[in-house]
Amino acid sequence: MLLAIGLLGSTAPAFGQESAPVPPPRPADIGDSGETTPDEQPAATGTSVPVVTNVPKPGKPQPVTIAAKIAEDGEIIPQGIVWRVYSTTPNANGELELLDKSEETPAIFSLSPGQYVVHAAYGRAQASDTVTVEPGPNQLDIILDVGGLKLNAAISGDINIPDRFLRFNVHTRDAEGQSVLVARAVQPNQLLHLNSGTYSVTSYFGSINATAKADLQVRPGQLTEATLYHKAAQVTFKLVSEPGGEAIADTSWIVKTPSGETVYEEATAFPATVLAQGEYILLARLGDRVFNREFEVLPGLPREIEIITQ
Repeated sequence: MLLAIGLLGSTAPAFGQESAPVPPPRPADIGDSGETTPDEQPAATGTSVPVVTNVPKPGKPQPVTIAAKIAEDGEIIPQGIVWRVYSTTPNANGELELLDKSEETPAIFSLSPGQYVVHAAYGRAQASDTVTVEPGPNQLDIILDVGGLKLNAAISGDINIPDRFLRFNVHTRDAEGQSVLVARAVQPNQLLHLNSGTYSVTSYFGSINATAKADLQVRPGQLTEATLYHKAAQVTFKLVSEPGGEAIADTSWIVKTPSGETVYEEATAFPATVLAQGEYILLARLGDRVFNREFEVLPGLPREIEIITQ
């Protein structure tokens, strides 16, 4: 695996990203990052703050300007932040009431003096903090502790893979050590903004069994670029009456492992797929006749596998 680390410029927008899903915070969410998110649901990663029960006191609204930094001593993030301001008292459903929202940077709110929970989402990164609004202008900063991640993959030997065959899933672990899905079906070279930490990345080459995995470290204010290497290849199949002949139509195909597990089925004259390195058994059905051969997949360029009817 090849890693390249560079500075994450503060002017880099999160192209191709959706803001992280942010449900209304509950008291258990504030100060307890151990809430498990099922793997089926992508979850943003972030920080949490202690429970606060002080209710903002009625009073004349004050101007509040809030900005986000990539790290304690980092620069202000100029765009792409989604801000939410919540009360600090749970409602009847046990959730904190959403009081205001903004997508401006910096965000400008008008809030009465008191305490609030402020949540900032930047791509897949997020952070929450409890802030106090005082009489007069208020200038506040939220530390997102965010870095960037870009992913790509190749076949061992530095053979390029067309982007259409690739996708990536990104996981992290919660406070209890359970795997949490952060992003699904990430495209090659898509920029992800993530909270700093360690992430487990799985690269999928095709849709059968070719995968590659790596644990990557995201650091505040830095861009991590990683290339994962697959031991796999693209393969095509042909049923022919003679070597190099035309593919025979109306052929059904099955690929099995030596242990008998079916990994691929298709009904077409000239199917194509991607398989991980290994040995396989290829079956071709034409009417009531079945032809077979063994073959091996090695990392490399696309390969054509023929079965000859004679």
